[in-house]
Parts: sequence; structure tokens; C-alpha cells
Amino acid sequence: MPKFSKKSQERLATAHPDLQRLFNEVIKDIDCTVIYGYRGKKEQDEAYERGNSKLKFPQSMHNKKPSLAVDVVPYPLDWGNIESFVRLMRTVKLKAKILNIPIVCGGDWKMRDYPHYELKQG
Repeated sequence: MPKFSKKSQERLATAHPDLQRLFNEVIKDIDCTVIYGYRGKKEQDEAYERGNSKLKFPQSMHNKKPSLAVDVVPYPLDWGNIESFVRLMRTVKLKAKILNIPIVCGGDWKMRDYPHYELKQG
């Protein structure tokens, strides 16, 4: 059974408890890595400057404490293997439904952001 690395565990620990609960279930079925949970001003502004985020601090769901968003990628990571991201997204959606955790997946957006998962607001 896959498990999170220490670094992924640390990143996930910065996220909302519902996201922690969700991804601690996801990792049991599919190997993945948490690349971001909470992002402070410096990290968010760097992500914006690199084009990895469309939002400046403090507008991102990553900028809340605890973070209302996480970026999670399949492991091993191959940015060109979109099917592996889709497989991960399917698993996340299924687990979220089972756990009754309302989420939004960036892979469903018009401007796809496959690693991004956030708690649905409202």
C-alpha cells in the first residue's frame, strides 16, 4: 500500500482537516505526492510570477489557514502523462463522495489545473 513521504505529510498537515482526511484515504488506493498545501505570501507571489497560479496573495484558497486547497500529483510524476492525473482525479472524486467531502477539482476547469483540489465553498 502506498504511503505519503514525510514531506507530503508535512504539506498535507497545513491543509483543512477534511482535505487531510480525504487524501489520507486516497493514498491507500493510488500513489501520489502533495506538492502544496498552505502557501504564504512569498510562495504565492512566486507561484503567480512563474505562471503556476492565476491569483496573487491572499486570493488563493492555498492562502487560508488552514489551507482550503492542496496540489497533489500522481507518483511517480510525469507531467506529460495526463491519464495518470485523470486516474488520480477519479479516485479523489470517488473518495470525496464516500466521505461526503464536497470538493472542486482543477482538472474540471476550462483552464485545467490537474494537481489542484479545493473544498467547495457555500
